[in-house]
Amino acid sequence: MSALLSQANSPLHPMTYSTRGADPATAPAFLAPLDQMGPGLPGSGLSWLNDLRAAGRERFAAVGLPTIRNETWRYTNLRDLAKTAFQPAAPTAAVIDLLPTVRAEGQDGPRLVFVDGRFRADLSSVDGLPLGVELLSLEAALTTHSDLLADHIGRLAAADDRPLVALNSAYLADGPVLHVPADVQVECPIELVFVSDGSQSHATSCHPRTLMIAEAGSRAVVVEHHVSRGAGTTLSNHVTEVFVGKGATLHHYKSQREGGGAIHLSHIAATVETGGCYDNFILTTGAKLSRNEVVSRLDGTEARTHVSGGYLVRGTQHADTTTVIVHAQPNGTSREVYKGVIDDTARAVFQGKITVCPDAQKTDGYQLNRALLLSDGAEIDSKPELEIHADDVKCSHGCTAGELDDDALFYLRARGIDRDTAQGLLIGAFLSESLEEIAEEPIREAFQRIVAGWLEEQK
Repeated sequence: MSALLSQANSPLHPMTYSTRGADPATAPAFLAPLDQMGPGLPGSGLSWLNDLRAAGRERFAAVGLPTIRNETWRYTNLRDLAKTAFQPAAPTAAVIDLLPTVRAEGQDGPRLVFVDGRFRADLSSVDGLPLGVELLSLEAALTTHSDLLADHIGRLAAADDRPLVALNSAYLADGPVLHVPADVQVECPIELVFVSDGSQSHATSCHPRTLMIAEAGSRAVVVEHHVSRGAGTTLSNHVTEVFVGKGATLHHYKSQREGGGAIHLSHIAATVETGGCYDNFILTTGAKLSRNEVVSRLDGTEARTHVSGGYLVRGTQHADTTTVIVHAQPNGTSREVYKGVIDDTARAVFQGKITVCPDAQKTDGYQLNRALLLSDGAEIDSKPELEIHADDVKCSHGCTAGELDDDALFYLRARGIDRDTAQGLLIGAFLSESLEEIAEEPIREAFQRIVAGWLEEQK
């Protein structure tokens, strides 16, 4: 672990973000409940945690929510958040009958479940993990692994330049912690389930924090499920920090299927050491407003990252995908493939930036975003960016937006296939390119079933 901790404690380059355009007038409504909670948050006796929360609170009080005057939030407006009186969700013993999974029926495996951001031991299990692997709630880890958390929490997701990370830090209380020791291979997928309880009579908010550490030479597969119960308004402001050591591989897959009253804001910050690989895929089909930010930094030579996903939205949904890939060292490889389907008056946003630092010679970067518009009212804002400061690199990007191919549709209908089925076949074929980015076949098949379910509802 020593090499990884050494990296974690070293200064990190800024992630090209500015709080310019944020609105401090929105801060008091979000921070007032903190004063009522007092020392009730877990780990209040830890000085480093108190400092982290205080810094987050101070920063958010100074800047408030980001607005569209900030270039990185130009296409996603949070004004409705500012108008909503969110109350921090209280721990609940609500009955959760059915949890999503990628496992076959009757198959068990390690799983942590969080309802409104708080750990539910009665729904969780760590069976099947190899010796030495730690999978536990952050609240529990504050007691048993405080030093590990102190060395990593807040190192990648800095509150200084991201208002929502600052707000998350101010409320930091619970979330999953995964630590895979050096050279340990976790064969079974680890599932993390986040349930937003929209059955309350008032709008609720939660701020989960996830920490994942894959030490040198290790390997693990993590699948996140984000779902909700009830139709009430919920805000999930989730921050994830990922450390991938030398030669380690972490596959990190996420399905966001929250209900129509949900607001889902997520920031993932990853760093990859020499020869390591961080593989991220996000499938977005839920929430009335969602934003998934992924920042992956290649901090070692021959490091790799795959940051891909798909989004399927309709009605008045708004889905924002914002990515930053930083090549900081030579011979790094990045691949980014996003595909989306947008119907009715839904709106999608894709902002993808690849930065190649001066020392990152022999970088190989690839980025693609394609969107399929199914109606005249559907909208996509796509903004690919390359920022290259080295002279011996291979980087490309591309983005397209279009409609269903009328000729292909006619061809299928001419063979007796009804319009809805023919349209579903073409959309499925369109999305297959992004789903093929999922390296783990059982998980790819599970995500394909989610897409098929969405298409079935579309008929």
